[in-house]
Amino acid sequence: MMNNNTNILQTKNLSIGYTSKKEVLTIASDINISLKKGKLITLIGGNGIGKSTLLRTITAIQKPISGEVFLNEKDIFSMDNSDLAQQQSLVLTDKLPSSNLTVWELIALGRQPYTNWIGTLSEDDINKINKAIQLTNIEHLTEKKHYEISDGQLQKVLIARALAQDTDLIILDEPTTHLDLFHKVSVFKLLQKLAHESEKCILFSTHDIDLAIQLSDEMIVMTKENTIQDQPCNLIEKGVFDTLFKDEHIVFDKTHGKFIVR
Repeated sequence: MMNNNTNILQTKNLSIGYTSKKEVLTIASDINISLKKGKLITLIGGNGIGKSTLLRTITAIQKPISGEVFLNEKDIFSMDNSDLAQQQSLVLTDKLPSSNLTVWELIALGRQPYTNWIGTLSEDDINKINKAIQLTNIEHLTEKKHYEISDGQLQKVLIARALAQDTDLIILDEPTTHLDLFHKVSVFKLLQKLAHESEKCILFSTHDIDLAIQLSDEMIVMTKENTIQDQPCNLIEKGVFDTLFKDEHIVFDKTHGKFIVR
């Protein structure tokens, strides 16, 4: 068992971007972050700053320009898909492909890295699926078709699928997009509870910076100049949020820890 100071994922001098035959386009460089178990960590930054590119790189979907990514001390780009899927789960905001799956069956897909095929679920698989459903409080939805539920409910179902996958690290790309404030807070609080109770590390990108400041254990802030990781209170003290938006009308209020429009 890892102790609380052990990194689940760590990057070393990571540069991210795109390479083509003609050129190398670097979006962000010198990224050194560490994701520890039991932490809820949010990734924030302006549009087009590279948040999605960073998530794609640390999940081995995209190769880095340079630098290294280690998952449980292994080079992530040397791991095969099956090994990766047993250590890291990814929740995307993309629309689900059309299918007739019930919510329970959708969550059961989280066990695929271990079973390859939904017809061969073991008792242990079923227990993990049911535990994920309990943790996310969605027992009342399991018989419904996944297209019959709301966006807020679907986010919880996708989080349950990631929990059923039973990985050390869960990464979510903007899980609160398209949700109203009530459901945004509900998803944030659920992720916070899961990180603290299940001792997993949960990392997610978000535009809801005020909520992230209130509810995250740590934040990773991407700007054009650098990428910095720290506790929200330390980031406030360092003035990191003061220059996040280059707009005279958006000001960060240090006293209340939130942005105001003037």
